[in-house]
Amino acid sequence: MKILIPVDGSANAQRAVDYVINNIATLKDAPQLLLLNVQWNVAAGNVKLFIDQATIDGYYREQGAAALQAARAALDAAALPYQYHISVGTPAEAIARYADEQAVDQIVMGRQGQGGLQALLLGSVVHKVLHLTSRPVLLVK
Repeated sequence: MKILIPVDGSANAQRAVDYVINNIATLKDAPQLLLLNVQWNVAAGNVKLFIDQATIDGYYREQGAAALQAARAALDAAALPYQYHISVGTPAEAIARYADEQAVDQIVMGRQGQGGLQALLLGSVVHKVLHLTSRPVLLVK
């Protein structure tokens, strides 16, 4: 079984990681855990005229690693193996695409991410994932 856990560094995303850790013993076989962080594409428009691609890629890696840090630490402390990936794009589309590419059996995610004004303007990532994927999605409060 493959379980995808999208992580954005929020408390809600961490609750999803903690839920998986606390309930993994209920599964018959140990699942393959996949962490995914999606970075918004900042290299739009004329940005590339002023900042080179290597700097932009470094920014994505740095921000993604920071967002994944708590989730990775929790999984390491629980001695659970996992893989992680940092993607660039629109979060909901990237989550649905990665779930399909990796043929995951379930997506486990917090009911909302970093939210706030961004969620009001862009819509809920969770809501969009639910509409974009045919994979089972478990929402953790």
